[in-house]
Amino acid sequence: MSSRETSWLEVSLIVNGELAEAVAEVLARFAPGGVALESTAIIPDAEGEGFPADTLRVCAYLPVDERLETTRQQLEEALWYLGRISPLPAVSYSTVHEEDWANAWKEHYQPIPIGQRLIIVPAWRDTPAGERIPIRMDPGMAFGTGTHPTTQLCLELIAAINVSPATVIDVGCGSGILSIAALKLGAGCALGVDIDPRAVAISRDNAAANGVAAAYEAATGSVAEIRRGDFALQQADLVIANILAPVIVRLFEDGLAELVAPGGDLILSGILVEQTASVAEAAWRHGMQLVETRQMGDWAALRLQTVQAR
Repeated sequence: MSSRETSWLEVSLIVNGELAEAVAEVLARFAPGGVALESTAIIPDAEGEGFPADTLRVCAYLPVDERLETTRQQLEEALWYLGRISPLPAVSYSTVHEEDWANAWKEHYQPIPIGQRLIIVPAWRDTPAGERIPIRMDPGMAFGTGTHPTTQLCLELIAAINVSPATVIDVGCGSGILSIAALKLGAGCALGVDIDPRAVAISRDNAAANGVAAAYEAATGSVAEIRRGDFALQQADLVIANILAPVIVRLFEDGLAELVAPGGDLILSGILVEQTASVAEAAWRHGMQLVETRQMGDWAALRLQTVQAR
């Protein structure tokens, strides 16, 4: 394989939470592997655990191939039009070699306590002493390091419910962090699906590093493939989707609610606070009711259950 085939042009902007989704949607039109949103910093608090800064880094990766210059020009034009609505900062570009990807994370990725029970530990670091359950992560080229508020909110909600011995479906699994956390909290088995084959492979590696590979199935696909019966699970006690809000609304049309077993839970994140009502409304139209909302900065996560018959 040539070096061009293993290189990517990283496109990134640092914006506030209100602009993050709009920028992410623009970048996603041109990035075959999807878009990542990262906190730019963890601000210490009185308890020493900290919370994410309000500014977010939105980044996408364009394959370095014969179409790169055309794609880059089209992307810049789309961002220019978005900038007419709300001013945007300068775009940063850098070339990333796939084999060096993990090293780019190691400089800034530190252990992150989540709630009262979990701690996210970079795979190359020792596990801190204490009673928290460690989730060892090497994100590779996949979304889900534990630094972003949407991931943290999902982890808090997972840890707050009884997942033993639940079955789990994670739609848009990324690095596998949410499925792995559920399994280490006592879930019986988990299915993680993602439209990016790289994310699927990375999530399998992370499951193995956490000793839960035997209970974890990872596959390329989404809601349609699950409902079709392509994988071991077609329904689960806990279904998770940490994706942008407009995508979640579209997934309801594909049958997202039907993946939730009777009496089960649906956890949704990737939702800006002002989008909560529209997502909850879409869920209600498909037989799900909102039972809990958690918020961190501009972001919200929802826990929903099947509407009970009257």
